Amino acid sequence: MDKRERHPLALARAALGMSGEQMAKAIRAAAECEGLRSGVDRQRVHKWEQGVLPSADSQRYIAQVLGTPPEDIDPAEWPRWVPAVDSGVVPLGHANAVPALREALHTMNRRTLLSAIPGSALVALAGSWAGTEPAAHVNDRSSPDSAVGEDVVALLEDTSARLNALATEQRQHIAPLYDAHLARVTELIDERRYPGALDARLHRLAASLSQTVAWIRFDHGQHGAATRYWIAGLHSAHASKDRDMGAALLSDLAYQASWRDDPATAAGILKKALNRTTHPAASSLLHLRLARAQAALGECRATLGSLTTAERLLGTGDLDDMPAWCSWLSPADLAVDSGRCLLDLGDATRAHALIAEGQALLPPSRDKTRGIFLAYRAQGHLSRREPEAAAADALAALQLAKRIGAPRCVQLVRDLVTEFAPYRTAQGVPELLHAVA
Repeated sequence: MDKRERHPLALARAALGMSGEQMAKAIRAAAECEGLRSGVDRQRVHKWEQGVLPSADSQRYIAQVLGTPPEDIDPAEWPRWVPAVDSGVVPLGHANAVPALREALHTMNRRTLLSAIPGSALVALAGSWAGTEPAAHVNDRSSPDSAVGEDVVALLEDTSARLNALATEQRQHIAPLYDAHLARVTELIDERRYPGALDARLHRLAASLSQTVAWIRFDHGQHGAATRYWIAGLHSAHASKDRDMGAALLSDLAYQASWRDDPATAAGILKKALNRTTHPAASSLLHLRLARAQAALGECRATLGSLTTAERLLGTGDLDDMPAWCSWLSPADLAVDSGRCLLDLGDATRAHALIAEGQALLPPSRDKTRGIFLAYRAQGHLSRREPEAAAADALAALQLAKRIGAPRCVQLVRDLVTEFAPYRTAQGVPELLHAVA
């Protein structure tokens, strides 16, 4: 290998967002899971990335950290068995919808690691979307003798709607069906053996499915894959001339950025997306997410302005024309997210009241959201030095998240563990820490 090239292990480590020390710690943990000990440290990882050959045992631990199946490891093939790293953004353009979909679908390859796409690239993509007039694909390869007809597309739409209507608790059992459905829709678009009138419908379908698959990936911590599915959906929404759906996908990318402690990227994306959002309900959701990013940045006046706009727009506009992707937005969401903003801005008392208000308003059908709200309320209790109530909410959130298969909510609770350290003997805290462990 050319010494000027980055070693495959260094690229894979960077794709996972790990430092050399974090990689070493993960390798030691992998050894401990087998009842063994490893002396790997940051310096050893650095030497491997400079060309030193790891032992067979070390390679086995490295594979566990990278998520590579044991059958794919051959110590004699080091570092060729290390997963390749996929990176980059497919530029927005009417001819790139299918390549973007295939880029996302390619992430199902278990031997591919996904590097994080820089926030600047995502903001630039949002700017390209906001400044480009969408143009539908021209169907120049249709064949009347073997064309895909209205009935097939209607069946695909109906199946997609039924899949998307499933609760999180049920989606966990059939996640591969979403991938397969999107893969087939992508093939149909690529083949273009259908009347031109069906083109926009197929692209809208691809955008909706991409969004759903992205959320499934996101909920399971597969952030690189989720990003690429949201980008693919943006391409398809652009091809179908659906501005609000495009804004939705950019809003999801912004939500992910906020979740990953990058509020500046989130705000940059949302400001671009709001330039082209049309339905008031869609604008309300985007302003609410913008407020979350602004609060994390400490921008008090901007946060309050965005919250006021979100509240003013909520429930307005033509309800019959409301995009399905934001139809769930309710006063409960507004209250809780407003509380989260105030928590970030240091107003714990008002924040706690709003989060409790939203929790009470939430309908029983939204269990995943309920789990996230409980975790938020636990954080509010902690900020008020109420460890017993915080432990009760956090444990309830953890149990609910494990039942419905919502790893993202589980992680929220785990992230609170260090804040419980001063209260280890408080009522309920030992039980919570045991459940998390």
